[in-house]
Amino acid sequence: MINMDLVKTSQAVKNGQVSLGIELGSTRIKAVLVTDDFKTIATGSFNWENQLEDGLWTYSLEQVWLGIQTSYRQMAANVQSKYHEPLTKIDSIGVSAMMHGYLVFSEKDDLLVPFRTWRNNNTEQSADELTKLLNFNIPQRWSIAHLYQAVLNDETHVNDISHLETLASYVHYKLSGKKVIGIGDASGIFPIDEKTGTYSADLLDKFSDIKKVAEYDWNVKDILPTVLRAGENAGSLTDEGSKLLDASGKLEGGSLMAPPEGDAGTGMVGTNSVRKRTGNISVGTSAFSMTVLDAPMKKVYKDIDIVTTPSGAPVAMVHVNNSSSDINAWVSIFGEFAAKLGVQLTPDQLYERLFLESTHADADAGGLINYSYLSGENITHMSEGRPLFVRTPNSHFTLPNFIQTQLYAAFAPLKIGMDILSQEEHIQTDVMIAQGGILKTAVVGQQVLANTLNIPITVMSTAGEGGPWGMAVLAIFAKRNNNGQSLEDFLDHEVFVDPESMTLSPEPEGVEGYNKFISRYEAGLPVESEAIKTIKEEKRNE
Repeated sequence: MINMDLVKTSQAVKNGQVSLGIELGSTRIKAVLVTDDFKTIATGSFNWENQLEDGLWTYSLEQVWLGIQTSYRQMAANVQSKYHEPLTKIDSIGVSAMMHGYLVFSEKDDLLVPFRTWRNNNTEQSADELTKLLNFNIPQRWSIAHLYQAVLNDETHVNDISHLETLASYVHYKLSGKKVIGIGDASGIFPIDEKTGTYSADLLDKFSDIKKVAEYDWNVKDILPTVLRAGENAGSLTDEGSKLLDASGKLEGGSLMAPPEGDAGTGMVGTNSVRKRTGNISVGTSAFSMTVLDAPMKKVYKDIDIVTTPSGAPVAMVHVNNSSSDINAWVSIFGEFAAKLGVQLTPDQLYERLFLESTHADADAGGLINYSYLSGENITHMSEGRPLFVRTPNSHFTLPNFIQTQLYAAFAPLKIGMDILSQEEHIQTDVMIAQGGILKTAVVGQQVLANTLNIPITVMSTAGEGGPWGMAVLAIFAKRNNNGQSLEDFLDHEVFVDPESMTLSPEPEGVEGYNKFISRYEAGLPVESEAIKTIKEEKRNE
């Protein structure tokens, strides 16, 4: 019997009626190929880690391209094996990546300093000065904070800046030749004017008028990528770009390129959270919540970013630098121990078994405390990372409580930030959807998050892979957007017609237990601060 779905998909691949989403996350680069009905037909991935070099977190551009080519090659091989057609044509392509950071290039496109990622907390002076000057919260990880800090530091490379990029806009530029950026990603570079759909002209002028900035030959307006909204044409894949993407040379140029977006924006698309009064939470190496505002914030808060959806609506973003990294490290240790006993478990099996143990924990995690700070944390004002586990002699030290405190700690900075929205701004959402690898084990992480924030949390079937798939959806939107349909309506009426989802409400006992944990957590923050002062970072050979 002929499988008609297989035949149909094979024909779509042959005709190039497919779209590709690529996302460069903090621990994984992933390529997702989808058909015009938004179904994933092939994926490929590449694991990578940031490196701490000369006190700054970075990734090499060589790793960027190795990761993109590896994930693309895996995806293309997946297509060939399943559908018996080589991947030679793709209708539309979109690139997304970690937001913020600092990639600056000379006129000859030479990288002037190693990529400075969102994870760095070396821009406190510039962020504080710009926040006061612009009356707009400029977090340390924003690109403009990195630029101004380099100015304040009198770094010699600043003289030679021709253009500044985020990771997504850089990759897009190399693939298409266009120095453009999606409005959501752009909102992590510099404040956006919702009415004009680009950087705020008034605030750009204020920045340009700063005495030390005015000394340079470049103007900030000229070095930033051009802003585009979701659905706009962001160029085409060039022949040179196709070779960068597909090292085998089989892929033809000419694919429509969607505006490159940040991972926050693709997370919103992947969870259908772009309409006002909706929100989503992404939990991975870092974590952030995105609440689409229906009214302006009353005050400027250092811990609340104002960014935008991929269509340009304002969003209150709570971003924390540390979430699952410490859990990943502990799970790795448990995996090593299991291997010593001759028990071979996959990573998914390890996470599932350990997370399920936490369901037997005390509601307050037995009095245990954990600080999951692999790097500095803006929400709690920690300049560097010192992962720290603390207990008292009479704490209830059990495996379930230990795993529970890891989960509790992963969400702790996020809770501290989101309490500002709920308790001070009284912002409410109609729905809050969560995604991320920490939620792949059914129910466990989702229930902890609901208890942490004391709000219902919805998880969709795409919880673990929302970002790159969301970028592929934006690529299809760019391809189809010839009738003026809004992104909100496109997602509601075409993409999420019958979504698979599950919602969990807070449990009173769990909420009370988490509140006890967070009280101890906040009381112990001076211990974490002292650890940073007294335990110095040491370089070790791998």
